[in-house]
Amino acid sequence: MQSNKISIKQFFKYLKIAVSGKEQDFTSGSIRRAVFMLSIPMILEMLMESIFAIVDIFYVSKVSVNAVATIGLTESVITLVYAVAIGLSMAATAIVARRIGEKDREGASQAAVQVIGLGVFVAAIISVIGILYPKEILQLMGGEPELIAEGYGYTQVLLGGNVTIMLLFLINAIFRGAGDASIAMWALVLSNGLNIILDPIFIFGLGPIPAYGVKGAAIATTIGRGTAVIFQLMVLFYGWSKIKVGFKDLVLRVAVMVNLIKVSLGGIGQFLIGTSSWVFLMRIMSEFGSEVLAGYTIAIRVMMFTLMPAWGMSNAAATLVGQNLGAKKPQRAEDSVWKTGKYSAIFMGLVSIIYLIFAPEIIAWFTQDTAVIENGALCLRIIAAGYVFYGYGMVIINAFNGSGDTKTPTWINFICFWLFQLPFAYLMALQFNFGPLGVFMAITIAEVLITIIGILWFKKGHWKSVNV
Repeated sequence: MQSNKISIKQFFKYLKIAVSGKEQDFTSGSIRRAVFMLSIPMILEMLMESIFAIVDIFYVSKVSVNAVATIGLTESVITLVYAVAIGLSMAATAIVARRIGEKDREGASQAAVQVIGLGVFVAAIISVIGILYPKEILQLMGGEPELIAEGYGYTQVLLGGNVTIMLLFLINAIFRGAGDASIAMWALVLSNGLNIILDPIFIFGLGPIPAYGVKGAAIATTIGRGTAVIFQLMVLFYGWSKIKVGFKDLVLRVAVMVNLIKVSLGGIGQFLIGTSSWVFLMRIMSEFGSEVLAGYTIAIRVMMFTLMPAWGMSNAAATLVGQNLGAKKPQRAEDSVWKTGKYSAIFMGLVSIIYLIFAPEIIAWFTQDTAVIENGALCLRIIAAGYVFYGYGMVIINAFNGSGDTKTPTWINFICFWLFQLPFAYLMALQFNFGPLGVFMAITIAEVLITIIGILWFKKGHWKSVNV
């Protein structure tokens, strides 16, 4: 009995340290403790990110089915922004973690500045396209005329302000690479708090603020994210983390930029393959009408809420791999990955049981439309059936990225998404008349394949010799 009390006491002690960000060195000591210290703030960070999606859907579902479907179509395009942001952030995490492991904080700061500059440049191009062509984008995605008329403002604001998405991702990746996961977490706590407060105000109106409808969700989210980015920049410039950026660092460093681009190209390609496949899947889903599209959108948002903790653990694995390779401890890096993968798989397995049993009730929290609930529940159950594989696979794939080997996951994604998932979804859904079920099956089987191939390749150990 006494030992249980001690373990519970230690748990809360470590939890407090993890959230406060006081832990310094992840290249020595207990691996389990290091995984815990990094994972807790990263899991909370990822949960905060998914709350954006849940809150938006909760309020927007009160507006109309078209409004929910608009978010689904826009998000499938925004994932292309995420692809670039996550691709660059993988490079940022890998390089910053490696420099921190080598005790080269100046090099980490220089890499941070270059990744932020590159992110702003890319975001500016996307903003112009989003502001000028929101209706055309929704039309291209198969949106019906009524949906486009009601929802194009959401697309315009979200894509026009995508710099907030880009920088929130990139700067948090810098903090994660440095081992400052708690700062990344607090940035998202701030942005989510504002989003929760502002969403109903801008969607339904309050006082002098008119009711913007679905567009209001985009305005609230952009303000929340933008405020968090300002907070992140203050942390970097005032030196409240392991990385401090000074005015002397605000210059173009060609060698650092080239290295960053080289590492990030694999990551960008990797996520462009993955996210573009989601775009095509959404296009197939649009063939079955707004109710099916809305059910799919709600189910994916709900799933993201529980996928994010697994992402948090996979990000912890990436940081541990990068820092331990920098400290010349490859075996510790590998052991960290296997342990983190096991924890992630256990968590995802428990979540899948809840989804399999209570799928209709969960979807019904967001809508009373019978057709939407039916399709959303089907999506939730089919995809949750592979959750244990997702949990392990995310950790393995992100471990490659943490080492700087972004090419291997790119090839794995190409094979599993483009060569298998898309043809399978098209044939099953449209040719063999399985409808939406065909798409859901394609998603689950592809993710299982990614995990199996990833584990087999990870065991070969080539990632240990990558230089960044």
